[in-house]
Amino acid sequence: PEERAKINQPSDVAALVSYEMEGFEQEQLWVILLDTRNRVISIERIYKGSLNSSSVRIAELFRAAIQRNAASIVLVHNHPSGDPAPSPEDVALTRGAIQAGRLMDIEVLDHLVIGLGKYVSLKERGLAFSG
Repeated sequence: PEERAKINQPSDVAALVSYEMEGFEQEQLWVILLDTRNRVISIERIYKGSLNSSSVRIAELFRAAIQRNAASIVLVHNHPSGDPAPSPEDVALTRGAIQAGRLMDIEVLDHLVIGLGKYVSLKERGLAFSG
């Protein structure tokens, strides 16, 4: 069987998706589905276009995770401007996903914003993951 990528830290996520995500001219939101050992089950492309928290349905973030029996997920999206600074909407979306995940017993491990040659982990920054 093919060896699946394992996610141990934010840099693992960045290494997995940055090359592709840095090239997009529009914002995209992906969900990485992980098993109980943090190995990648799949990468689901959820949204393309301009993102704001009102256009993202939390249910859509978890649909594939439920179908594929994922233990946890990592959210990742790009900022075509190249600046990976998280917006208030990014933080709000992450908070909503964490709360929903708790109800479904699917942990949101992190949310990465990919910029040009750099990324920001909301978890490392303590945004939305405290408390």
